[in-house]
Amino acid sequence: MRHAARQYGRREFLRFPDTSLTFEDADAQSDRLAGALIDKGVRSGDRVAVMMDNVPGWPLSWLAILKAGAITVPVNVRYRSADLEHVLRDSGAVATLTTAEHVPHIPGTVYALDSLSGSAPARPVPVNPHNPHDVANFQYTSGTTGFPKACMLTHDYWLRTAQIAADQARLRDDDVMLIAQAYSYMDPQWATLLCLLGGIPLVVLPRFSASGFWPAAREHGATLTYVLGTMPLLLHKQPPDPLDRENRMRLVLCSGIRPDLHREFEERWGAPWRELYGSTESGPDLVVPIDAEETVGTGAMGMPPPGKEVVLDEETGEILVRGVPMMTGYWNHPEATATAFRDGWYHTGDLGFRDEHGYIHHAGRIKDMVRRGGENISCAEVESVLTQHPAVLQAALVPIPDDLWGELPKAFIQLRPGHSPGAETAMSVIEHARQRLARFKIPAYVEFVEGFSLTPSARIEKRHLARPDQRSAPAVFIGLTP
Repeated sequence: MRHAARQYGRREFLRFPDTSLTFEDADAQSDRLAGALIDKGVRSGDRVAVMMDNVPGWPLSWLAILKAGAITVPVNVRYRSADLEHVLRDSGAVATLTTAEHVPHIPGTVYALDSLSGSAPARPVPVNPHNPHDVANFQYTSGTTGFPKACMLTHDYWLRTAQIAADQARLRDDDVMLIAQAYSYMDPQWATLLCLLGGIPLVVLPRFSASGFWPAAREHGATLTYVLGTMPLLLHKQPPDPLDRENRMRLVLCSGIRPDLHREFEERWGAPWRELYGSTESGPDLVVPIDAEETVGTGAMGMPPPGKEVVLDEETGEILVRGVPMMTGYWNHPEATATAFRDGWYHTGDLGFRDEHGYIHHAGRIKDMVRRGGENISCAEVESVLTQHPAVLQAALVPIPDDLWGELPKAFIQLRPGHSPGAETAMSVIEHARQRLARFKIPAYVEFVEGFSLTPSARIEKRHLARPDQRSAPAVFIGLTP
């Protein structure tokens, strides 16, 4: 940030609907905020949560927390009591930075950004000389199993991730980056750093809108963007517009491009779409070069960028990764860290195969999670909340295929004696979950079962749940609104 403020000065850095900040503005405002945090007692190594919508205060808070020597804990604004309390308790956050509308919902020490920003005098903050391997973020992800875990991501991790994306895009001086995902996710954060590296503007939309995305791209002159999950399909479902190709977009980065729609995407909007595969744990693992036209429609996810090795496990076909960038581990979960990095490789939980050109393709997952659009849902977390309902004895969450969302969560529920397996009970369980979990985690379907087949370790054997002939008894099935 310091370098960008010196190098690019009054160039535009952050563009929000009602606000534009230069690189100098962002440096000065994050200095003021860092000073306020230090005055409140935040010290090096402390964890400070950030729970805001897509407002300028989010990237400014991130920069300020790091300038104060602390660690940022991004929190999804859609979290409710169960998932919010888990993240704040597990991370040991000393405070949460937020905006006025979210203050009543957050436990613990909470600072509204407007009042905090005005509480400290404008002064340069002496930035502690960070080691590149100091942790910058506790980035929560569902990982492979269990409740959300914090990936410990270093300053080096973030800078390398942004540089890989910049190299893949062949960043230019006249580029404009557009992002529509929530700032608590990875993508706006690495996009922020990409713009710091290149001295270009980042246009931040309040939220993703399928009808508004391309008009916004035209309005802002965007040349680069990143989409994932359901975003491409929702864009594709919009009626064709004579202005579809009237844009400056020169590259769309995307994770999980539908092979059968890939060429149609490019022809409709007049820009190449290229794969960027990775994870919170490992950053970018595979990239497709901007000029690799031969990959269009093939499903190829690319080759490893410099610093990364990617291989396939000989027995299972699982995609294994090592190199940099890479998280330093899961906070508070040494066993999960050891499991994820066994034999010196990060085990992605994704299956793949290599084509005759050396490109790796995705071939499914072996994780106990549901990927609903761009969201990762921990099955264990949802199951824990469902079983807290007085009518539920046991619950199992599994992914089911969906044309729009990719996967939707389906809950198999065994009821306690005395409760009826009908719509009223299902809606009671779902309402219970709605009060405690983010909306995207709520099951879209409920199926009541008499019991479950168990493994030798007395765990529910989920692999049978996808096969009706393997279930223990006839079930009552109820579809809910996704």
